[in-house]
Amino acid sequence: MEITIEKLIYGGEGLAHHDGSTVFVPFVLPAERVAAAPVEQKKKFIRARVERLLEPSPDRASARCPHFGICGGCDYQHIPYESQLKYKTEILRETLRRIGRIEWPGDITTHASPPWAYRNRAQWKVRPLGEDGAGGMGIGYFRANSTALCAVEDCAILSPLLLKTLLALRAGAAAGMLPRELREIEAFAGANDSKLLVTATFAGFPARAQELVEKLRGILPEIESLLFHDPTRERMELDGPGYIECEAAGSTYRVGHFSFFQVNRFLAGELARVVAVDEADGRLALDLFAGVGLFSVPLAKHFARVIAVESNPAAARDLEANTSGRIARSGRVIEVRSADVEEFLAKLKERPELVVLDPPRAGLTPGTIKHLARMAPARITYVSCDPPTLARDLAALAKAGCDISCVHLFDLFPQTFHMETVVSLRRRP
Repeated sequence: MEITIEKLIYGGEGLAHHDGSTVFVPFVLPAERVAAAPVEQKKKFIRARVERLLEPSPDRASARCPHFGICGGCDYQHIPYESQLKYKTEILRETLRRIGRIEWPGDITTHASPPWAYRNRAQWKVRPLGEDGAGGMGIGYFRANSTALCAVEDCAILSPLLLKTLLALRAGAAAGMLPRELREIEAFAGANDSKLLVTATFAGFPARAQELVEKLRGILPEIESLLFHDPTRERMELDGPGYIECEAAGSTYRVGHFSFFQVNRFLAGELARVVAVDEADGRLALDLFAGVGLFSVPLAKHFARVIAVESNPAAARDLEANTSGRIARSGRVIEVRSADVEEFLAKLKERPELVVLDPPRAGLTPGTIKHLARMAPARITYVSCDPPTLARDLAALAKAGCDISCVHLFDLFPQTFHMETVVSLRRRP
């Protein structure tokens, strides 16, 4: 079918129409005319792939990566970076309007990243190559919309240390140094892109674990901490301190193997500044879904008390370590609560002046929104990695008496459709 792309939508696809059906197709640009072949047909929509570019956009660029379109990691390498920012801003505004019925007339402040070599964390799949594994072990990412391995030779969005790590592991796999039980390697580069936190996941714990530790440390001399994990038996063995140090906005954070930290090594500090460093002084702030304390630490410079709440036990331990004894000014401390956010709010009797929210992709629960409405904080700052759930939650917070005062788009994930949004809300008088 021949279709004309009308616009880009959240998820990395272009939208078009054909014979009464909505068509979704990846790796396109608005106004392009393409010949597309259906890959999935439903009653009201069709998913398709591009067979030929009939009228390419003058904005189209050549992809930097030879695996683009096969590997499932990137969506926008065919779009110049400045145009990526423009389209993401349009997608964010349209998503707020379509899902949340939020007509935001103001500016969306965009925070750009260097478009390449920005990622400080990667997860690589490890699988046998060829029939019956005769080709040895391969390492890379899953193919788009598949669980088949795309064994990669390059990845331009990785930090220099992570790219070096990927290539070293690839050489080690080719030399037969990786065991067949290995299923995934996650690598996280710490401060200055100089040290590694590595988690290796197995389907069956390796028989000679210490020997494999020595092999991996020989392949990757930058390893600071190495964890072997077999989730089928819940077995773990650690070699190293169990964490690595990262820096953001002038503070140092301990980040463990099962903790989260922002993956863009260039923008984490800027994100902390907008959310917390530039805050006005106050009495009490809540940092909900606090992670390892990226926002809690700078908030303590402005509030007499900061209560940081995190339900992930591993992240809560790092949060405790990062905030323990930190007093920004005399008498100002951070109180850590290892708890579910909704359950914590249900018991809280105080009214904070500021609530910082950084929930997972699923957004806020109805109960959390109900408790926020009851507490009626003067200000809420919502940090979101998912525009659809953000739009839904902002609509609910608007009904609870909150108005948007500013919107920031942080491009933490160049070359992909993903984006981070920071929305500041104030309670109506």
